[in-house]
Amino acid sequence: MRKASYADEVNSARLMANGLRNNQTQLAKRGIDEAFLADFVHLQTQAQDLDSEQETLKARLKSKTAELEGVLTQLAAKYAEAKKLVKMDIAREGWKEFGIQDVR
Repeated sequence: MRKASYADEVNSARLMANGLRNNQTQLAKRGIDEAFLADFVHLQTQAQDLDSEQETLKARLKSKTAELEGVLTQLAAKYAEAKKLVKMDIAREGWKEFGIQDVR
């Protein structure tokens, strides 16, 4: 399980990239060269872009879920009405054709 949110991890990586960039000459002896920094910044930017895209998709999903719930509410009302009318006009033996499992 993740300890921090994606946004927190991306922000931490951004801060690290800035720190690495500002202290690159001192850290060069430890292997933090231009190639390492470029790769790190590329990964951090990619993660930031993907996090933003994921947040956009989450917002769209919430919107579509609300839309689906509205349609399902309308469908449930129509289903209940249709079921009631079927029960009034069709003999109990014929209810299975409509998917009605009720006994009465």
